[in-house]
Amino acid sequence: MPSLHTALLLAAALPLAAAINDPVRVEQGQLSGIPGTDPSVRVYKGVPFAAPPVGDLRWRAPKPAADWAGVRKADQFSATCMQTPYPEGSLYRSEPQPVSEDCLYLNIWTAAKSASEKRPVMVWIHGGAFTRGSGSTKTYDGENFAKKGVVLVTINYRLGIFGFFAHPELTMESEHRSSGDYGILDEIAALQWVQKNIAKFGGDPKRVTIFGESAGSWAVNVLVASPLAKGLFQRAIGESGGNFATMTKLADLEKSGARAGSLEDLRAKSAADVLKMTGQFSVNVDGWLLPTDVMTIYEKGQQNDVPVIIGSNADEGTAFMPPRITIAGLQATAKQRFGANAEDFLKIYPATSDEEAWKASAAFMRDSTFGVQMRTWARLQTKTGKSHAYLYYFSRIPPGPLSEHYGAFHASEISYVFGTGDIARRNWQDADRKLSDTMSSYWVNFATTGNPNGKGLPAWPVYDEKKDLALGLGDEIAPIPVPHKAALDFIVEQRNASK
Repeated sequence: MPSLHTALLLAAALPLAAAINDPVRVEQGQLSGIPGTDPSVRVYKGVPFAAPPVGDLRWRAPKPAADWAGVRKADQFSATCMQTPYPEGSLYRSEPQPVSEDCLYLNIWTAAKSASEKRPVMVWIHGGAFTRGSGSTKTYDGENFAKKGVVLVTINYRLGIFGFFAHPELTMESEHRSSGDYGILDEIAALQWVQKNIAKFGGDPKRVTIFGESAGSWAVNVLVASPLAKGLFQRAIGESGGNFATMTKLADLEKSGARAGSLEDLRAKSAADVLKMTGQFSVNVDGWLLPTDVMTIYEKGQQNDVPVIIGSNADEGTAFMPPRITIAGLQATAKQRFGANAEDFLKIYPATSDEEAWKASAAFMRDSTFGVQMRTWARLQTKTGKSHAYLYYFSRIPPGPLSEHYGAFHASEISYVFGTGDIARRNWQDADRKLSDTMSSYWVNFATTGNPNGKGLPAWPVYDEKKDLALGLGDEIAPIPVPHKAALDFIVEQRNASK
């Protein structure tokens, strides 16, 4: 048996465990977590932030989670929200997870040593086109953020028909005469839970940053625009997604919903049967969550005026293109979309072979769906808000067998932000790890102070429309002119002319 002296020496050599004492008491009861891979981090998985939206609660605004007796073990992720997995061969496919309507849970990573530390809080909203994804995806592991001083939260929210289904009967039963935006209301409920409880995990409810990618960035954009989210966060980060185009109106979504049948029959269906239904499911301008469309809210300066980091990737479109696009197909698209201005389009996106037509189509998708949206967000915040905007352009091509085809593809920046390239099996090199450390430091600085800049980091200028600069995040990190300016200007001109 070792001596007391030897035991003390052995204990001193072991990494320190996080000093947040379990159980943690939250509004609904007591929670016990588990150590992270690094025992200085404590993880709380599958924490309910709302009641299960099942039975009569299907297609209603989220209700508070029920209290529980004793200590609840927060040691396993919840089921993911109802969804169909990505198809075989998809760049985004992963191992299918159990799905359920009972899915409104969040996860917390913290390295705080006491509840009084008031660390900045970051709440991640996953992407997946509002039809797929979850807060438990491996790439979203919050341990690296926790070790850098953040309390990191990931959340689930209702998806597809469960989260974005409108119906005249739903609108009538709502005291706000609204229906369809349940997924966003889930996110608001999660943020309200964070406000009430995150201090128990060493977080500061007065320094909450919401951030997300793709549909998660659409959601961030809506939350910044919505009066219902006022005061629930102090900064926002949008990665590849905004809503500055025509948005669906409630009346249009109701028409689609009415064709599905009566509300009584729809609520009686099993979740599996509901998942099979087709229709139109999207965020809508309902008059409550969104009094009007996001563009108008920003143009009038009515958004929640918080600092923002926003940006997109160099090859956003590659993951969405069919295997082959012909020159004739590209020319037909140009005529259909731009009519008399098709030739101007083809000068910006030229192609003399089918391979070039594929690349041109991917470039147009990148610019029209992502580039214009993010630059518009930066410009409108700068024009009508008082808080600063910081624009980035991510161009690092992750190493691996698919890099030549996909490049800096849609969502490829996420593992750099989270520092989870090894988890994502990206075969990272030292340059990737260095870029990841720099990017996560920018994100942490922003969450801490509202400014991404800090000691040892290349200077990131505040966005200025006259200078039109973004921070290039790639093999080099430095301010650059916003890429593809002529293309972005052309797309904006055509949209304005068609209004």
